[in-house]
Formats: sequence, C-alpha cells, structure tokens
Amino acid sequence: MSPVDPKQESWLNAIKVYTHPRALTLLFFGFSSGLPLLLVFGTLSFWLREAGVERSLITYFSWVGLAYGFKWLWAPLVDRLPLPLLSKTLGRRRSWLLLSQLGLAAGLAGLAFSDPHANLRLMAILALVVAFCSATQDIVIDAYRIESAAERLQAAMAATYMAGYRLAMIVAGAGALALAAWASTDSAVYNLQAWRVAYLVMAGLMLVGLITTLIVNEPDSVEMDEETREQQARIIGFSERYAHLPDLLARFIGWGYVAILCPFIDFIRRYGSHALIILALIGTYRISDVMLGIIANVFYVDMGFSKEEIAQIIKIYGVIMTIVGAGLGGILVNRFGVMRIMFIGALLVALTNLLFAWLATLGNNTAALTLVISLDNLSGGIATAAFVAYLSSLTNIQYSATQYALFSSVMLLFPKFLGGFSGGFVDQYDYPVFFTGVALLGLPVLILVWLAAGANRAAGNDTDTTTHQLQTKRTTN
Repeated sequence: MSPVDPKQESWLNAIKVYTHPRALTLLFFGFSSGLPLLLVFGTLSFWLREAGVERSLITYFSWVGLAYGFKWLWAPLVDRLPLPLLSKTLGRRRSWLLLSQLGLAAGLAGLAFSDPHANLRLMAILALVVAFCSATQDIVIDAYRIESAAERLQAAMAATYMAGYRLAMIVAGAGALALAAWASTDSAVYNLQAWRVAYLVMAGLMLVGLITTLIVNEPDSVEMDEETREQQARIIGFSERYAHLPDLLARFIGWGYVAILCPFIDFIRRYGSHALIILALIGTYRISDVMLGIIANVFYVDMGFSKEEIAQIIKIYGVIMTIVGAGLGGILVNRFGVMRIMFIGALLVALTNLLFAWLATLGNNTAALTLVISLDNLSGGIATAAFVAYLSSLTNIQYSATQYALFSSVMLLFPKFLGGFSGGFVDQYDYPVFFTGVALLGLPVLILVWLAAGANRAAGNDTDTTTHQLQTKRTTN
C-alpha cells in the first residue's frame, strides 16, 4: 500500500474537524441564534406594513433592537450568576440557554396570537421580550463556544455557527413569508390567520436549540490566569478592610468589580486614549447597512414587490450572496490585512446605498432589484468578515464573553437608535433622498478606520496582518 501524502493527510484532517461534536453543536446553536432576528425586524415589518400600519410606527419597532445594543449590561450576570435549580441540573451555560430559549418560544407564540389592529402596543412588548431573550441567548452561545473547545476548533465552530445562523435567516425570512403566502387564500390581501400560522411554526422551530441544549455537555470552567487571581486577591483584601460592611454588600461589590468593571478596565488599560476612537469606529461601522435593513422590507412593499419575489430574490438569493461575500472577505483579509478590507468594505456598503436610491426611481423592477441585492449583500459580506476579524483582535480571551458583548452592543446601539427615525424621514423626503443620506453617513466611517489603524499600531496591535497572526496576538496579549 502506497504511503499517504502528508499534504493530503493535512487537508483530510482539516475537513474532518467539521465533524467534531462541538462544531456540529454550533451549527444547531447558530440556527437557534439566527432564527429570532428577522422575526422581530424584517419579517415583522413586512407583516405590519401589509396590515396597514404606518411607516413611522413600523420603524419605531426597530428600537426593540436596542436590547442587542445594551446586552453588555446584563452579560456579566449571565456570565457568572447561577440560576436556582437549573444550574445544578444543567450547569451554568446550559441553564441560561434553556431559560432564554423557552422565553424565545413563548415570545414568538405570543406574537403569533397578536393582532396589530387590536393591540399594537402588546406586539411591541412581545417583540422586546423576543429581542431580550435572543440577546441573552447570544451572550451564552458566545461564552459556550469559547469555553467548550481548544483554539484549533474555534475557527471550525465559528464557521458552522455562521452556516446555521444564515440558514435560520433564510427560514425566518423567505420561509416565514412563504408560509404566510401559502396559508393565505389570496396573497394579495392581508390575512391575519396566515401570519399566525407562520409565527407559530417559527416558535416551534426553537425546539432545535432547546433539544441541542438538553443533549450537549456543559463546557469545563475556564481556568483563571495570573491577572484574574490577583484581582480575586484584591477582592479578598477589600472584604477584610471593610469587614464593618454587611457581608452580602461586600461580596456584591467585590463580585461587581470582577464581573463588570474588570473587562472594561482591561480594554481601557490596553488601548488608553485610543479606546475612544476604536469604540467610535465600532459604533458607526455598520451604520449604513443597519439603517438600510430597518427600512428595507417596508421599501420593498411600497415598491410593489410580492412576498414570492422578496422570498426568492432577497431572503434566499441575498443571503447566499452574503455568504459568498463573507467567504471572499475572509480570503481578502488573509491576503491584504484587516484594516484595508474594512476600509474597502465600508466604502462598498456606502456606495450600494446609492444603488437603492436608483432602484427607488425605477419602481417595481425585478431585474434591477436582483442586481442591487447582489452587489449590496456581496459588499456587506466582505465588510462583515473584516469587521468580525477586527473585533476578535481587540478581545482579551480572559474576558471574551463580556468584552465581545460590549463590542457587539456598541456596534448596534447608535445605528438602531438612528434607524428608528427612518420611517418619518422617508415620509417627509421620500426614498431616494433617504438612501443618498445614508450613503453619506458611511463616509465618516472611512476616516475612523484610518484613525483606528493608527491607534492599533500605537497599542502594538497591528491588525493589518493575516488571520493566523491575529490569533497569535490574541493568545499572547
């Protein structure tokens, strides 16, 4: 028998890593994480617009996304606080996963039995519940991924997570619209019962995450490094110095220092005054595509596109183009470095908003819609790949769950808030002016990318390197 080529064997080993149980687990967790997002944003916006709800009210619904923007506030609690009974039975991570997934299923079922004509405020509350539970689930899944496998598996787990996430977005977007169209006697006429069927099916699909949570094992606890041990010693010293305080109060202050303050102190310590530039970039980098996404489904309805057209062109084909763009972005990052591709990605995303302004002047034109969606999602995928690599380079692995929650929260906070006013802006100035204005908002981001590149070099964290070098920096930081 001829010997196995070492190069061929290494490729086989690289492929086999995707069959590892942890990688497969993240595929299902990715599906559970991606499912709720469109159901409180894009798909819900379509439902409300078809029901005749005013544009300005629909875009106010986007403010439920602020739950994702503020998740860093309760991330330390999720990271360290055990749940009564559940934590003893399932463990710290799986208990929080189960609780958040049960809340998601209940919230989606509640939306299914709601009527926008009868009680729009109740729908807003339920959408907020879904967003809060979804953000909590994301916090736990991030921590689970980081803690459950060695570094060599992290890339494969991230890849399977994104595959499951994008698949769920197709299901929650195109799938929900197709279900609503199928359950309706006349797809051109609003039918509350059809949307009820669609959202009940989506609530049932949360079983994917629930079953996965009950089957998988709890990850091992993260071993504290020397710096964390020193922080724990300072807490003990604090308790001894302030023994006159009630014991519960002293322990709470000490716990708050480690769980809440230390991750932020670590970030500020490493980047100093440059931290403000970095946070400004994180908070505005996705402003163009986030604001576009808030109004997009309302725009498609106003342009006269049907559920079937949106399902085929945007929710399926568009997601596929996003995946292609992300793959291309990963290659470009490895070849040219993070900051260069972040700059190019931000420029492309801003320019594609001008294509939407052009589409708004054409009206119902499926060929133009296909072209615009292709270029927009391809650009968004490239920008996202570079941005995720950038966020990863900023994160200290010891505080990865809380710091990543902070970064992803800052990323959405300002764009989501500003996007809530988009409906009223369109009512006053119309779509071409809106999309042109959003494109212009993306231009200051280019300056921030340039400034942040200098800040990273000053902090000794030059992100214009390959992905392999980035990972090395993280482990040695």
